[in-house]
Amino acid sequence: MKTLFIGGIKSGKSLLAEKYVLEHYADQQKPIYLATTEFVDAELRERIQVHKKRREEKFLTLEEPLDLYSPVQSSQSPILIECTSMWINNMLYHQRSKEQILEHIKQVMSLSKDMVFVHNDVGSGIIPDNALARTYVDISGIVSQIIAAESNEVYHCIAGIQSRIK
Repeated sequence: MKTLFIGGIKSGKSLLAEKYVLEHYADQQKPIYLATTEFVDAELRERIQVHKKRREEKFLTLEEPLDLYSPVQSSQSPILIECTSMWINNMLYHQRSKEQILEHIKQVMSLSKDMVFVHNDVGSGIIPDNALARTYVDISGIVSQIIAAESNEVYHCIAGIQSRIK
């Protein structure tokens, strides 16, 4: 089963996705938390520590900024991928093309695994004024559509509340 939690930044989607995984997969092996964020500065490092503390020992954490396929493909446990938005950022930072990014997420989605995705909805704002930001928004929108199309359930999150939209 595949599930997507999508919403704006600080919408509560990560916490809601964590609760979802723990409730829906309680009878299975300890779930994997596939963390995609790379350490880039002190503020981001602090945010990551807040997430780690909240998870405690409820998840087995794997840190992987680029290759989502290998850890998902080899896992027997349900996987929470947090988050695909940072993954796209990493892929662009490491000079991966739009085609490489889309092919990689399609490969991940082709796997018959229990996966929960967290994704920032960045398409509700204005058109960015620079080419890199426009590329990011475009790829993010396509990735979210690919994940949503293949997901059994999709939840939109706002103000810490989830609404099932699929």
